[in-house]
Amino acid sequence: MSKYMFVFRGGPIIPNRLQPNELQAHLRKWADWVGVLAKEGHHVGGNPLENEGRTIRGAGRTVCDNTQAGLRDVITGNVIIEASSIEAATELAMACPVFEVDGSVEVWPLPNDAAASAMTMREDVRRRELA
Repeated sequence: MSKYMFVFRGGPIIPNRLQPNELQAHLRKWADWVGVLAKEGHHVGGNPLENEGRTIRGAGRTVCDNTQAGLRDVITGNVIIEASSIEAATELAMACPVFEVDGSVEVWPLPNDAAASAMTMREDVRRRELA
């Protein structure tokens, strides 16, 4: 099995378009979808992102609050999965709830050890914080 990262775009528009009960129902669909990925042995990890951030750009390292993308292009999170091929990963991404709010999913192949390295780095940071 190979590892792939799903990169989600377009999420910041969701709270502005959905009523609180609709937002809760939408978030439940996300949890259900990730649960199916986990149950089927595909889910490796991932994280939602906050709707704010910073961009550091160019040789002068200019810092800008927020990202430079428009609301439709803001990266809102990621999921790392295992699948037999990019075609299989793409098929798994087709069930993502982000499409219901006109968002998108990018399917990125990862080097074989990238997901493990990312998780190890997170664990190292967590250990240092606890020490």
